Amino acid sequence: MPEPPAMADKCGEGLLNGAVPGEASKRDENVKRGNWGNQLEFVLTSVGYAVGLGNVWRFPYLCYRNGGGAFMFPYFIMLVFCGIPLFFMELSFGQFASQGCLGVWRVSPMFKGVGYGMTVVSTYIGIYYNVVICLAFYYFFSSMARVLPWTYCTNPWNTPDCTGVLDATNGSAAPALNLSQLLNHTLRRTSPSEEFWRRYVLKISDDIGDLGEVRLPLLGCLGISWFVVFLCLSKGVKSSGKVVYFTATFPYVVLTILFVRGITLEGAVTGIAYYLTPQWDKILDAKVWGDAASQIFYSLGCAWGGLITMASYNKFHNNCYRDSIIISVTNCATSVYAGFVIFSILGFMAKHLGVDVSQVADHGPGLAFVAYPEALTLLPISPLWSVLFFFMLILLGLGTQFCLLETLVTAIVDEVGKDWIIRRKMFVTLGVAVVGFLLGIPLTTQAGIYWLLLMDNYAASFSLVVISCIMCVSIMYIYGHQNYFKDIEMMLGFPPPLFFQICWRFFSPAIIFFILVFTVIQYRPISYNTYVYPTWAISIGFLMALSSVLCIPAYAAYRLCRADGDTLLQRLKNATKPSQDWGPALAEHRAGRYAPAPASRLEVQPLNPEKPRSQDVALPMQGSNGSAHSQDSRL
Repeated sequence: MPEPPAMADKCGEGLLNGAVPGEASKRDENVKRGNWGNQLEFVLTSVGYAVGLGNVWRFPYLCYRNGGGAFMFPYFIMLVFCGIPLFFMELSFGQFASQGCLGVWRVSPMFKGVGYGMTVVSTYIGIYYNVVICLAFYYFFSSMARVLPWTYCTNPWNTPDCTGVLDATNGSAAPALNLSQLLNHTLRRTSPSEEFWRRYVLKISDDIGDLGEVRLPLLGCLGISWFVVFLCLSKGVKSSGKVVYFTATFPYVVLTILFVRGITLEGAVTGIAYYLTPQWDKILDAKVWGDAASQIFYSLGCAWGGLITMASYNKFHNNCYRDSIIISVTNCATSVYAGFVIFSILGFMAKHLGVDVSQVADHGPGLAFVAYPEALTLLPISPLWSVLFFFMLILLGLGTQFCLLETLVTAIVDEVGKDWIIRRKMFVTLGVAVVGFLLGIPLTTQAGIYWLLLMDNYAASFSLVVISCIMCVSIMYIYGHQNYFKDIEMMLGFPPPLFFQICWRFFSPAIIFFILVFTVIQYRPISYNTYVYPTWAISIGFLMALSSVLCIPAYAAYRLCRADGDTLLQRLKNATKPSQDWGPALAEHRAGRYAPAPASRLEVQPLNPEKPRSQDVALPMQGSNGSAHSQDSRL
């Protein structure tokens, strides 16, 4: 496709950075805030942010449960009409203003509560997400043994009900079972991997209110997780941008190794068939479309604030339109690819047990820390595959955690905005990491898994949908779609394609609203295996969800009270119009309607009659006819 003329001009001027050759002062470098070293760092960081644990432990199960290959159709429809447009909107929003999720709301100050809501959501996710990483660290270290500790039922923590796959088939450490006993026990069996998870790693209590003791091994791993995250972010995007060359790419190496190993196993084809065989009758089920829309929305990380934050460190003329398509498609392709890796191994396990794949399929922590580790024990050199698998989970988690922490740090630094805090950004990062570690300690207790799942199900669920919907409406209808399209044209050299304009104004908000309605209709009280959460715990979950949403009306009311105006309508107009410092961060990019007002150039243009009304004394000006006259503000 030929390049738009305006874009070609910009390319000729300075490789999309707005610089004039040989003129250093016009370089597109935000010295005060910093920029990515190059655009590959931004793309890899965003891929690491979007591609997380959910791609491995949620999407394959959703695909299998919702019609296999038939689920791909609504999944990619939602990607095109909702995922990529929202991704592009958030990237362009942050890049244009070079501000984090709080600073960008200079576009319409009354809606700054949306930014605070994003910050609250990122705080919740950052707390429990690092606990999941710490669990992966624990399993990673536990895998460094000749025999995986969850292989047999001969350990002190095992119960008489434990039946290991190898025990039952080889008779090495347990009484041999006949086929009917094995099948019956497999349906409700206690595997060594499950007992290792529940009775040794978690030492799980019977109730969410019974915290018990802090699991010191998990606490140590949590400290390691936060230390690694802080170390990689100690110099902001300059340091994290170098780390992602490894953290964002190596998971694909591991996925490929596990995939090649998986498809060579007996029963792998059966597992993959369960994953991909289309059940076209399910495509008419509204739940399938709801699951597809929800998975796209949550897996891309929309409304977390991370996309806006990462894009704010881009150079002003970076082609974020291209980046949004590359990152979104990469994220979804990774989800599909991970499904092959997961179901090839699960198919092998089902073949080994002589049961249906549906009996061994699982999702979430049950897949990552019980089902898949158990399947790995059946492979030769099982510790090697286990080390690779959990190392991949660690890297996938860290890629997301980097952006969550940077979102919070950037929000604090941009909000204060003083030189002293910018120079001491590393200490802000350290402070946030320490607070995150302390808040994560309750999740390492014996009831920690209950709290982790409570936060995962409520803190970042329907609140994200509400936040994203209000963001779309405020940009498209309060700030104005024409203004935003002109901003993007000013930044990229071409307006957003017509398809994206239509999606932003109509399709994407409608799909987001559909996700919200679907979430409410499909709501079921949370449970963990056979444990049903008490009412008071569910109430805490709803309070966490509301805490981010209530930031929006609370701040809007505050801004409305402080706005200028004699009537409510005047206050409303003043509170929603862009502030004076809204626009590109660097002076050389503030052209057109963002150019300094003529009043700021009175010394250069003494014949200009314009003067700001805010000045108390009207200076006499010499008219063209030689007479002196005072400034009239109405001119």
